[in-house]
Amino acid sequence: MRPPTMSTNFLLAPILECPSDFFQRRDIKLAVLGAGSVGKSAMIVRFLTKRFIGDYEPNTGNLYSRLVHVEGDQVSIQIQDTPGCIQVQEGFVQVLDSLSRCVKWAEGFLLVYSITDYSSYQSIRPLYQHIRKVHPDSKIPILIVGNKGDLLHARQVQTNEGMQLANELGSVFLEISTSENYYGVCDVFQYLCREVSKLHHSSCGDKRRSSIIPRPKSPNMQDLKRRFKQALTSKVK
Repeated sequence: MRPPTMSTNFLLAPILECPSDFFQRRDIKLAVLGAGSVGKSAMIVRFLTKRFIGDYEPNTGNLYSRLVHVEGDQVSIQIQDTPGCIQVQEGFVQVLDSLSRCVKWAEGFLLVYSITDYSSYQSIRPLYQHIRKVHPDSKIPILIVGNKGDLLHARQVQTNEGMQLANELGSVFLEISTSENYYGVCDVFQYLCREVSKLHHSSCGDKRRSSIIPRPKSPNMQDLKRRFKQALTSKVK
């Protein structure tokens, strides 16, 4: 299912639609959120193609679709890139309506900031709170990522600050360099895919359990024998 008003500009080949009862091909829907110029598009393309492209024009929200392998299993994945049109004022995040629809659509989230831009780090908490507001009772996984880890000379956000924020929010944190380390980027997306897959299996198991008709209790053989003897005794009398 594609979220409303999303871009139809697929930069990669879209996945063929699969039957709804084919569980192994159920789409894993992820969204990558963060301020502008933190490397969201570069991360997605790096994961899907292993290539690093440094410069991107500001996007309006591309949806990438691909079949990928996660721990030996082939899964279909949809990743929604989002524009960096996020403004934070006194701890309040102003989110576009289209971005809110994306939050409702997605099943797992990457919240990305650049270690060279402290204001992008400050946007993570309100973004996290916005997601939890949309999914208040959900176990949807959220991963916080500090990108551009190779630009140590321009660092504005320390690693321990990212870890502390993740601990406060009850999230997982990783610091990576999209340009230098493909495997770090791969770890990020594969982690989210695994967590979303667990939710799929859990919900599928709940549906199966709710559809099972309880078996009637087995009759007590001693009770049946007793009743049978009583019936015979009454006939004799």
